[in-house]
Amino acid sequence: MKMTFYGAARTVTGSCYMLEVNDKKFLVDCGLFQGKLTDQMLNYEDFPFDLNVIDFVILTHAHIDHSGRIPKLYKMGFRKPIYCTTATKDLCTIMLADSGHIQEKEIEWVNRKRKRAGKKPNDPIYTAQDGIDSIEIFNGVNYNEEVVIDENIRFKFIDAGHMLGSSIVELYTKENGKEEKTVFSGDLGNFNMPIINDPTYIEEADHLIIESTYGDRNHGKIEDQTGKLIEIILDTINRGGNVIIPSFAVGRTQEILYEINRYHADDSSLREALSKIPIYVDSPLAVNATKVFEENPEYYDEEALRYLLKGDNPLEFENLHFVETPEKSRELNEDLTPKVIISASGMCEVGRIKHHLKHNLYRPECTVIFVGYQAEGTLGQKILSGERLVKIFDEEIAVNAEIKYLDAFSGHADKDLLLDWIDKFTKKPKNIFIVHGEYEVQKVFQEEITKKFNIPSCIPNYEETYDIDGNLIGSNASSYKSTRFDILEMLAFLKQDVDTMTNTVKYEIKNNLEMSDLMAILDKLQEVKKAIENAKS
Repeated sequence: MKMTFYGAARTVTGSCYMLEVNDKKFLVDCGLFQGKLTDQMLNYEDFPFDLNVIDFVILTHAHIDHSGRIPKLYKMGFRKPIYCTTATKDLCTIMLADSGHIQEKEIEWVNRKRKRAGKKPNDPIYTAQDGIDSIEIFNGVNYNEEVVIDENIRFKFIDAGHMLGSSIVELYTKENGKEEKTVFSGDLGNFNMPIINDPTYIEEADHLIIESTYGDRNHGKIEDQTGKLIEIILDTINRGGNVIIPSFAVGRTQEILYEINRYHADDSSLREALSKIPIYVDSPLAVNATKVFEENPEYYDEEALRYLLKGDNPLEFENLHFVETPEKSRELNEDLTPKVIISASGMCEVGRIKHHLKHNLYRPECTVIFVGYQAEGTLGQKILSGERLVKIFDEEIAVNAEIKYLDAFSGHADKDLLLDWIDKFTKKPKNIFIVHGEYEVQKVFQEEITKKFNIPSCIPNYEETYDIDGNLIGSNASSYKSTRFDILEMLAFLKQDVDTMTNTVKYEIKNNLEMSDLMAILDKLQEVKKAIENAKS
């Protein structure tokens, strides 16, 4: 078996792997790239493989960095089956249409600028209708139900505990009369998270492909940070501020609602205070996703089921309000009543969260709470990393609000949990492919794997092909594309540095720099300007 890595290779997003078994070729995941400009550019590129030779797709879960290019496959004529759990299919029904809507809105903004410049309009990656139409090729199956493609390929989905319907894939392939088992971790969930079950331990594998999002660090404990969440909310409301929570619409939003409701129901000392705080979920996608959660209680863990059996829907309570229209969303920022606003997107790149940040970031009485991964280059990452000024809708906004990060709410297993998950294999894999992580994080995780298990491992790069034993066969990446993306990445870094220097000159330079320092900066900038002009000519 051969495997080519077309995404989540030395980066977190864009999961997509092509496998070749005998005469069959198929994909595991086909997600959108997010974060860095160079990663996002890959969404607009033609697929680096021939769609006509792909026989089917295995989808681990519904998050857009795993499913988000499926409508593009469909738009380009792909009509072969996509296999996933039934809950994943239900979620993709709303998430892919929403993603298409975002593509249309983003290109609309770009095309207005292109029109003013006398340029031809661009097309979106795909439309909302493409997202809706693509669901016709989805095949929903249950956990532990075996899917047989032919005498050489079969697989089943195992609960990954990452989100509703998320899966580990156990893939059995036979070549030259020998059958082997390859396990794809998908995104492994954090342990002890609300609503959904913990990730399933796998007993044996010949080969393992494992995510590494948090492969270099550990989270806090969910029970400690849930109390911290409630404390931050109460403190912020008491000083007259709003609590803004950028949250992934599917999974994280429902988990936060669950935890707030649990405190509301179980802690009498806080019940009265919490019941007076208006809590708004401002994301049409999150509203629809919450309905999907409510319609799929068979995926809940024991605690959530106990609440249901008592007649308490863990995703509903009296002071919870769902906001669907843009008009109602705008009213939230016109109303001065202190409140909690949970809004998408979780990395603050698109959606209504940007409006709420614009209206609240500059207010020192407010708090912004991050509860999930922030990819490099995103607005969320810039705020979380301590930038004093950020651009939102081309307007500079001062970051005066309190910024908090509750990492225990992450939907990903941390370093120790990932290692523990590998440790639970009674028959360890012969080799490991490390994917879905930033390269520096992956190197740390690789060292941990070597130290603890002494299992050979590799960190594939984009468009590299390996045999299943971990031997590099070759790379398909063109030097032209690689160089072009290197240039784009360098320009993005330069732009970020220029923005930072601009803010320093505007707001801080009088206190920190002498005239000689200013002249040195000016000389350097003139050198860069001259070098860019020479490169253009």
